[in-house]
Amino acid sequence: MGADSPREMIHRADSPREMILWLKLLTAISFLLSSPSIVGLRQQQELNPSNLLLAILKYKHKAPTPRGRRSSKQATRESRQLKRIDKNKKMGGTLQQQLLLFFFLSAVAPQVVRAVKPIPNSNLGVEEGDNSIGIIQKDIIQTVNKHPDAGWTAAHNPYFANYTIAQFKHILGVKPTPRDALTDVPAKTYSRSLKLPKEFDARSKWSHCSTIGNILDQGHCGSCWAFGAVECLQDRFCIHMNVNISLSVNDLLACCGFMCGDGCDGGYPIMAWRYFVQNGVVTDECDPYFDQVGCNHPGCEPAYPTPVCEKKCKVRNQVWEEKKHFSVNAYRIKSDPHDIMSEVYINGPVEVAFTVYEYTSTLPVA
Repeated sequence: MGADSPREMIHRADSPREMILWLKLLTAISFLLSSPSIVGLRQQQELNPSNLLLAILKYKHKAPTPRGRRSSKQATRESRQLKRIDKNKKMGGTLQQQLLLFFFLSAVAPQVVRAVKPIPNSNLGVEEGDNSIGIIQKDIIQTVNKHPDAGWTAAHNPYFANYTIAQFKHILGVKPTPRDALTDVPAKTYSRSLKLPKEFDARSKWSHCSTIGNILDQGHCGSCWAFGAVECLQDRFCIHMNVNISLSVNDLLACCGFMCGDGCDGGYPIMAWRYFVQNGVVTDECDPYFDQVGCNHPGCEPAYPTPVCEKKCKVRNQVWEEKKHFSVNAYRIKSDPHDIMSEVYINGPVEVAFTVYEYTSTLPVA
């Protein structure tokens, strides 16, 4: 630190906090150098900022020694001088403490700042020779597929192969549901006496519903909460009202506002269903999804901003209010496998949100 000038050290500050500390230090030095006692000392010993601290520690004021009889003016002048010296003593002591504190903070603060290291953008995909840890790993796929009761087949999805952790987190757009939002929505349960088949496929039971089973691309936006809600609602329209219709994710994403969350930066599924009851949702033809690039959309950083709510159909001669479709009610299912399966079996597809954990250890192979 002694080899750098204060100006150089400020330019090399790693954070606003360090900048403030250096500015305070320079202010204290400037104020101290401008004091009468230190100015005199500089003239005598040619002080500079590098040895200033040592000079302060060694410097002691000495009161003048009275010599013989003094006139009243001389006594008054010496009295004022003593007061000024005493004041400079106190000021010098205070500044000494401040400088010691500033030097200590300047030495410690950079270490504190540098201790917080950024998370590296390691890939989630695992290829040959790739040592990064992510969710798409061969040992997980093998473990699932070897388990006799897994109930599904795992495979490597190349779509997410090159995603970084930050990119993958962005498309996981479900925010934790506020407690008060859950208490206001009734939870539906089913009797254990309800017999469920070992296998069930909604696409086969309601084969006339073309929307069931469609997989849509949310693109460059953390809007999974909106896609799940809209797709589930349009499936229910077909199942219970025999109407095949495609509803607008864009309407929900753009127009629900803060009630539903933060748009492309995540939202609350339960609030999406409240929006259906209170405001309804227009058709996809009236307000199509803003990201129409599909599977060829650009990377996930930076993210697309949430689209603006226009409340105007893109198709001529279509009126926004006339294209609204409403949900009769909104309810939730308890996080119980039997209740969830019963709801799907009787009423059709449901919207489900779950926590995605980072894989950090080796799974036992059955």
